[in-house]
Amino acid sequence: MAEESKPVRKKSAGEEDLLTIGVSPHIRDSDTTARIMGWVIIALLPLTVYSIYIGGLSTLVVIVMSIAGAVATEAVIQRLRHIAVTVTDLSALLTGLLLALTLPPRLPFWMPFIGGAVAIALGKQVFGGLGHNIFNPALVGRAVLFVSWSRYMTTSWLVHPKAGVVNTAAVRSIDAVTKATPLYTMRLVRQHTLSLSASRYYKPLLFGNPWGCIGEVSALLILIGLAILLAKRLVDWRIPVCFVGTVVILSWTIGMDPLFAALSGSLLFGACFMATDYVTNPMTAWGKVIFAAGCGAITVLLRFYSNLPEGVMFAILFMNGMTPLIDRYVRPRPFGHGKRLSEA
Repeated sequence: MAEESKPVRKKSAGEEDLLTIGVSPHIRDSDTTARIMGWVIIALLPLTVYSIYIGGLSTLVVIVMSIAGAVATEAVIQRLRHIAVTVTDLSALLTGLLLALTLPPRLPFWMPFIGGAVAIALGKQVFGGLGHNIFNPALVGRAVLFVSWSRYMTTSWLVHPKAGVVNTAAVRSIDAVTKATPLYTMRLVRQHTLSLSASRYYKPLLFGNPWGCIGEVSALLILIGLAILLAKRLVDWRIPVCFVGTVVILSWTIGMDPLFAALSGSLLFGACFMATDYVTNPMTAWGKVIFAAGCGAITVLLRFYSNLPEGVMFAILFMNGMTPLIDRYVRPRPFGHGKRLSEA
């Protein structure tokens, strides 16, 4: 028969605490979900404000509608599930903002709203809510929009004189020739159907890219956002470094400009803000390296050997699905086990 539990004796006046009994975890961090999400939003703020400055009202509409769809869907589903509504933790707001920054700036207003709703419903709540999702919710929303309305998702770029921060004569001549994004242009160069130097894209990609999605407007501001997250220790440096490094090395190996490969498309944004999602990447340091290297390899494969000009979204989603397998075989070393102990 099980032994009955004895009551804990209360200390008398002046007696010191010898033992504290409580429910685990016994070591807690002061950071809350809202605090962490808030810092990520702060890291995205310079990029978001600048993208609105470059893109104008249409960009603002996409951002607002995406956030509205995500927050509203979170509240409605939680009400239907009869659980506490947690929109104040900022996770739904962040999901909507991340989704918006992966979308073209001239989408119809209803598309980002649907994308935000899908991101929360199919990417998050269907798995049980925050912390239980397998795939990055924002990328789930973007993938659904991409396969449902591909014409809008591939032709709604900015490309107008208002994006004139770095809209030099060289850039205007490039756009007049190709009518395409820089990545697609470089594919034509690689196929020897167009003669053009990748270096002509360096400045606009760094300071004011008018071709890509909202979050691709400035590689420099993406790196500033990453620096904020690294300073607050909210992301692991291994993922962005190994992700971008793999793309750079493989692109150089197949004869492409490595700096252009790093700056173009959604690589930097995906590596810094999407692949670093807490829930959907592996737990161990080596697991994160494998995850990031896999993302980079698949990105290069899709960029140069498929019909897609960009592969970051599908690369991250594929490796999200591989994360449980990585965690199964790449485990942390148990405390007290190791080479020195076995030798001893």
